[in-house]
Amino acid sequence: MRVSGEAVDLSASVVSIADIRLFNKWSFIGVEVRDPSLKKYISLKPVFLPHSGGRHEHRRFGKARVPIVERLIDNLMRRGRNTGKKALAYNIVKNAFEIIALKTGENPIQVLVRAIENAAPREETTRIMYGGIIYHVAVDVSPIRRIDLALRHMVEGARICSFRSIRPIEECLAEEIIAAASGDPKSHAVARKDEIERIALSSR
Repeated sequence: MRVSGEAVDLSASVVSIADIRLFNKWSFIGVEVRDPSLKKYISLKPVFLPHSGGRHEHRRFGKARVPIVERLIDNLMRRGRNTGKKALAYNIVKNAFEIIALKTGENPIQVLVRAIENAAPREETTRIMYGGIIYHVAVDVSPIRRIDLALRHMVEGARICSFRSIRPIEECLAEEIIAAASGDPKSHAVARKDEIERIALSSR
């Protein structure tokens, strides 16, 4: 191909999937989702920068196409000190991934996926009204809500751990993800999952 008399080599601009690494460090190759119900809703599409700019907002189930690491970053921006500060949330997750890699020696993306699988509740309760009386009834949780709850509880646990503490939130988030990945009941997310499922079991 020639542009204004000069030859342009297009092959040099082609980037393979193996070259795309999250934060320029972590590869998406080999990361697998073991839970069959969550496979469709955990996006592991390779990206350099987990920032989609909210393009999914007006599409049904658009969240399912947002990279899972970006959904974790977005959850860090819940009401409180970090509201709207995506650059700050991005750096928190980036540093937390560094700590996870040092402590476990594994790919942090795989550890996060395993943590979501272990912390996602399968059953919860809903309120149904019959003749002015409210009953709590056990219902199955949809896969997309399971992921939402798992991410929310992990971030909640990290925030509780770092609140009025000398420990930075990066360290607390890394420990929360590692504990959830191993199914440790000390993890806030795993403890909340067990509590939700226990209440649902008693409401059957």
